[in-house]
Amino acid sequence: MPRLFIAIDPSESVRDRLAGLQGGVPGARWVRPDNIHLTLLFLGEVDAPTAADLDTQLGRIGATAFELRIAGVGTFGPARNPTALWAGAARSRPLRFLHDKVDRAAVAAGLPADDRKFKPHLTLARLKGARVERLRSWLSDNDALALDPVEVDRFILFRSHLNRDGAIHEPLAEYPLTVGSRSETPAQIDAGVR
Repeated sequence: MPRLFIAIDPSESVRDRLAGLQGGVPGARWVRPDNIHLTLLFLGEVDAPTAADLDTQLGRIGATAFELRIAGVGTFGPARNPTALWAGAARSRPLRFLHDKVDRAAVAAGLPADDRKFKPHLTLARLKGARVERLRSWLSDNDALALDPVEVDRFILFRSHLNRDGAIHEPLAEYPLTVGSRSETPAQIDAGVR
């Protein structure tokens, strides 16, 4: 069964800017720049019929485009042994609205509701045994991160393939943030999502 997630894919300029921050933390496994994204909902393994229902439900979401502000950095996990390093995304009413609509679409497709608190972020690195003092220095050096606002005009259903070198994210379908329209990618049709 494919592992699926729904995300906002930032522009190439945003990914390049965030990739420029990567480095200087021994023990960090940096996310490949083309894999940097803002997860709206991680689903895990989903069978084909449920994936098809999910695609239908996501295609029904009506929302307008909005600006996303990326600012600040932080970590997940305990202070003495953090597990991930991220760039923050400012909370906004349109982003929360989209997250909630995506969660309701997943529930309508038969998937469980996401009971985790939504903390919008873009993961930059996974941490395993990172030296805390170097990590604190990196956080201090990059705490003032503030990118120009970016326009979010779509969200994407991705399939994640795991291999030795990390994850490969394959877009299956794009959902424009305009009422009543959407686009499909060849990968979506080939994967039998519809």
